[in-house]
Amino acid sequence: MTAAGREAVDRAFWLEGFRDYLGLEAGHSPNTIDGYLRDLRRLGEFALARGVREPGHVTRNHLRDFVYLLKDLGLSAATIRRSVSAIRTYYGFLAGEGRVRTDPSDRLETPRRGRVLPDTLSVAEIERLLAAPGLDEPLAWRDRALLELGYGAGMRVSELCGLGITDLLLSEGLVRVFGKGGKERLVPLGRTTIGAVSVYLHQRRPTLDRGQGGGRVLLNARGEPLSRVGAWGIVKRAAERAGIAKRVTPHTLRHSFATHLLEGGADLRAVQEMLGHADLSTTQIYTHVARERMKELHAQHHPRG
Repeated sequence: MTAAGREAVDRAFWLEGFRDYLGLEAGHSPNTIDGYLRDLRRLGEFALARGVREPGHVTRNHLRDFVYLLKDLGLSAATIRRSVSAIRTYYGFLAGEGRVRTDPSDRLETPRRGRVLPDTLSVAEIERLLAAPGLDEPLAWRDRALLELGYGAGMRVSELCGLGITDLLLSEGLVRVFGKGGKERLVPLGRTTIGAVSVYLHQRRPTLDRGQGGGRVLLNARGEPLSRVGAWGIVKRAAERAGIAKRVTPHTLRHSFATHLLEGGADLRAVQEMLGHADLSTTQIYTHVARERMKELHAQHHPRG
């Protein structure tokens, strides 16, 4: 767009006033403001080309056609979502200023986010990771307990850090987990996980707890509940020590837990329950991961791969 064209769009669609609103009232960052203005200038250019000279004459059909144009241009779903967000914010501003009577963006749909297959570790990589904490280190059993619970029970990092001693039902081979929205679930624990957690609870945790543990299972070196940042650091150090080049986070353990269960033939709904997913479609993404891994194995090992 030429400078003259940009000025024409800014004037016709009152973008100077919108810029002031974004910066002075809404408090958006300069990058966000620049992005929103680019999106709205593109919309203004689109509207002017169709004989629409002011924002109040833009209809829902115009906006729908504009989104289709963005898709035809090959823009990413994230970029289109930002454009839709800019349009909604813009018309909310215009309505507040009394410059439009109706908001044509109220039913404007955004492209769905693409499902990204989560990173997982192979069984061999998991074994190396779980064995990584050196047992001569003061907090090795704490680190091993965290890794075992993350992989053995598929717990989120917030669930690991919030886990209470009373939530460990080791004699029954279970852990009680409070997930999103405080929803409770029971997850089975294997013998190796139970063993690592038991050693930590009886041998190491008592020396860490100085009355500030709040009944939490995992404590830091000061005897306070382990933070999410602390948990991430433990996993990262273990991955480095295990020689794993992939980016490994606490959530990688959860992804690997689900993927390995499905690879072993577990029922999808059982995995859903253990993960604490409200919607089965969220769990189904792991079936795609398992299929992709089977394809990789076939390509690597089959003569006709």
